[in-house]
Parts: sequence; C-alpha cells; structure tokens
Amino acid sequence: MIRLVLAYLAERKLTTALNILLLAISVGMLILLLQSTRQLEERFLDGAENIDLVVGAKGSPLQLVLSSVYHLDQPTGNIPRTALAELRGNPMVSSAIPLALGDNFRGFRIVGTEPALVDLYAAELAAGRGFAQSAEVVIGAEVAAATGAALGQLFIGSHGFAEDGGEQGHDATPFVVVGILAPTGKPVDRLILTSMESVWDVHGIEHSDTEGSGSQHGHSEAGQSQAADDMEHHSSDADITAILVSYRSPAAAVRLPASINRDTALQAASPARESTRLLTLFEPAIEALSLLGLLLGGAGAFAIFVTLWNAVRAREGDLALLRVMGANRASIFGTVLLEGVIIALLSALAGLLFAHGLLWFASQSYRSVAEAGISPFRFYPEEVWIVAGAVMVGMVAALLPAWHVTRNNLAPILDRN
Repeated sequence: MIRLVLAYLAERKLTTALNILLLAISVGMLILLLQSTRQLEERFLDGAENIDLVVGAKGSPLQLVLSSVYHLDQPTGNIPRTALAELRGNPMVSSAIPLALGDNFRGFRIVGTEPALVDLYAAELAAGRGFAQSAEVVIGAEVAAATGAALGQLFIGSHGFAEDGGEQGHDATPFVVVGILAPTGKPVDRLILTSMESVWDVHGIEHSDTEGSGSQHGHSEAGQSQAADDMEHHSSDADITAILVSYRSPAAAVRLPASINRDTALQAASPARESTRLLTLFEPAIEALSLLGLLLGGAGAFAIFVTLWNAVRAREGDLALLRVMGANRASIFGTVLLEGVIIALLSALAGLLFAHGLLWFASQSYRSVAEAGISPFRFYPEEVWIVAGAVMVGMVAALLPAWHVTRNNLAPILDRN
C-alpha cells in the first residue's frame, strides 16, 4: 500500500511539492514563534535571576535594564561612585555590584566590575583564574569561542560598543586573559570581565582603590563616612555606569525603588517588571503571526483536500480495478487516507527543519540574534504537538475523498474506462 501511495505522489511531483510547501510554511512559522518567544522568555528570566534592582542614571527604565542586565542596549549614563557606598550601607540591601561600561573587543562588551558578578550569574571557571590585577580579564564562553582567545592572550579594547564603530583602540593599555568561564546560557557568556580600576586606567582616569573591590556587605558608618570623604578628593570622572542590587528582605521591593526614584538623582528599575513589559509589547505581533500561521495551515489543508479529490476522480478506474481484483473497501479507503497523511508528515518534517535551519542561519549571521540567546538546538514538547497537528490536518483533508471512493458504483466506472 505504501509503495502504491508513493508511486501516486511521484506521479504528481509539482502538485505534491506545492502542497508540502504550503503546509510546511505554516508548521515552520508556528515553530519559529514557539522557539523565539519561549527562548526569549527563558533568557530574560535567567539573565535577571538574583538581580532585584538596577540603579543607574535617569532615563528609560527599560534601557537601563537592557544595558546593565542583558547588555543589549546603550547605558543611560554614568553615576557617582558615592552611590555604591550609600547602597551598601542601606539595611535593605543584601549586595550591590557595580558596573563600568564603555569599551568592547570585537563587539563583546568589556565590563568593569567585581568578582562577585561571576557568583551572581552562578558561573564557574573552565580554565585559569579570576582577575586580580589591573588589565586582567576573565572572558565568557561565547567570547572565547568567537574570538579564539586563550589564557595569556593580549588584546586591545576599543571605545564604544559597536564592533565596527571605527573607534581607536587603547593601544597603551592592553588587556590579558587570565580566566575563561564555563557556558551558563546567561548574559555573562558574552562579557569580558575586569576590575573597575582596569577600565579607569585604560581611560587615564585617576581613582582610588578604596571603593574598587569593596565588600558586598554593609559598611560601618565610620567606613562610609571615610569613603565619602576620600572620594571628594578624587576625579569626578571615575564614575560607574550602574549597580546591580539584591534585596535583603521582600519589604525592600516596595520601599527601596520608590525612595531612590523620589529622593535622589538616580533611577531604580526592576528587571522582572521591565522584562515582563518588554515581552508584553510583542504579544500583539505574536498573536497576529500565530493567526497567519493557522490560516496558512488551513490553506494547506484545503490544498491537500482539492489535490486528493482530483486525484481520486482521475484514478477512479485504477481504484475500481483494484476492488475487482480483490481489494476491499477498507484497503482503498486506507490508500487515499495514507496519501494525505504522508503529504502532511513530509510537510511537518520540512517545516521543522526549516524553522531550526532558519534559527541557525540567523544566529550565525546576525549578532543581535546570538546576543539574544536564540539557539537552533533547543527542542520543546510543543513542537511534537505541532507536528502531530499537521498530520491530523492531512488526515482530515483526506477523509472525504477516501470516503467518496469507497462509495462509488464499480460498473459505470469500469464501463467508462
């Protein structure tokens, strides 16, 4: 039976290919939507894990979160280092990790920070050690894979965030790789981590080591006062870009952001809230594309129905002859039904390969897709249901033609043929 069905399909190559294409586009679109929305949601949730609040310069809260947590946008500006000491002295704050942004190496951001950032992302060293001296860096797994950088390698950072921005490199102060992180699936995979002093040294900014690698716990009042007095004598250019904050208690989620936004010149943004708002903005587009995918699926089903109906009418003589030779109605019914199922199954597999192939091409060709963390090698259980749904569509489309051919009267058909 299968051999006979395959022969029928091969007889109408172009029509079969067109039917497969229509349904494959629908399956591919639905899988692409599933993959992109699910992976983006997971990436945003994982990337902001353990980060309750981002404090930075006034501007767009979403921009602040994207630039400081996910490293997908430009920073809103710089803030004074005194803000770090003040936050660490706040009883509602469990930890405060500073970020100093502004340079890149081959499009990967160089982030001045503290070793605690590695722990914040639950990252582990795959080779080497953590940075300890100025100009030492630890690179993420994606940085190592894309650049081929190894332990002990020297490189020159470039000002700005664009790989082809045309900015001159800081030739006088090269960085050296002392550690490589294991893959985490989080934004840290795409970062080059170094100390804040390294970032300031590269730009020739005077600074003090007092605040450079401070403890993540609260300082005493005397320590805070001394730090503030010391910073008054240092260059105001030795600023930071943002601070990643973790709360000490749930009550801080209500009081701390409002206090910062109301009483200071800084801005506090919640990564969870802004990530949810960003994903919500895409919901109308996702729903529209899902509807389009379903319409294309319906068009594919109708095309399969028309094709099988015409094919059954054209093969009435052959099918009648099969019945005369001993084939029962169930066999004839199954032959036509199997033809629709095979077309739908080929369509579903083609759509599955197309969706994942397109994701692979996009991740290799466009840095923004790679930075968003979209992987072509992720599979979700819902994809099985999409494939099964496509097969059911082909089966339903074949039911009427299959039922029709078993109801035919053999005598008139044999007379005509």
